[in-house]
Amino acid sequence: MRKLLTLGLSSLATGPAFAAELAVTIEVPQLKVAEYHRPYVASWIETSDGGLVANLGVWYDTAQRDNGGNKWLKDMRLWWRRAGRALEMPVDGLSSPTRPPGKHDVDLTFAEPKIAGLADGQYALVVEAAREVGGREVVRIPFQWPPQAEESKTVSGAEELGAITLRVQPK
Repeated sequence: MRKLLTLGLSSLATGPAFAAELAVTIEVPQLKVAEYHRPYVASWIETSDGGLVANLGVWYDTAQRDNGGNKWLKDMRLWWRRAGRALEMPVDGLSSPTRPPGKHDVDLTFAEPKIAGLADGQYALVVEAAREVGGREVVRIPFQWPPQAEESKTVSGAEELGAITLRVQPK
């Protein structure tokens, strides 16, 4: 079941209150390689000029002793430069274990306070994946906020990421 984040947004002086929904699904593809490792995946929302708005999720190897999985977070280079190096991992509600191949809904609860204050404008959902003995890939999906009509966009990665779906809907 897809989890939707319902945002009650109000403009202080520019207009009436309204609400919108945002949903994100990330597909981890099944790769046929000799040595498979689940990818580390980070997702976030950024402004049109690349500024970080909100982290949505970070999937990495949380099971390694003494937080050993943290060592490889910097392999997600774009996310690391924008947000990762400033975080003390793990972060409740944001970080979680890597995911197996398949489609996975992103829990947007952690990002709700930052998203609720989004100003009108252009944004992008960004998803980055890095895999040991594999590659690195970044996918961007631009979107307008607030949404004027329901819109669903899907962009597929070339190798490390499958279909990434963003759904925005006015309430």
